[in-house]
Parts: sequence; structure tokens; C-alpha cells
Amino acid sequence: MESITGIEIYPMISLLIFFIFFVALFWWVITAKKDYIKTVSNIPLDNNQNEVK
Repeated sequence: MESITGIEIYPMISLLIFFIFFVALFWWVITAKKDYIKTVSNIPLDNNQNEVK
């Protein structure tokens, strides 16, 4: 790997993508509406919509 020129940029790009993704995810969690989170968290427990007729 050391013989490839310019290879040192790939770990930096990966770290940057990782960092940006988790910062954006953290920001979305902080700013998400509480009603939306409550609705989404109750979806697995809602048996009325999941019944097969």
C-alpha cells in the first residue's frame, strides 16, 4: 500500500464521511419533533394495521 501514490487521502475521506454522517444524525435526533418520535416508536406495537384479513 505504501507504493501507491495518493493513498493517504482515502483514510481521511473515510473519517470525514463518518464524522459528517454522525454529526448530521445527532443533529436530526436533537431537532426531531417529539410527536414524530412517539408515533414512529409505537409502530411495532400497533396491531390494527398489521393484521392480515
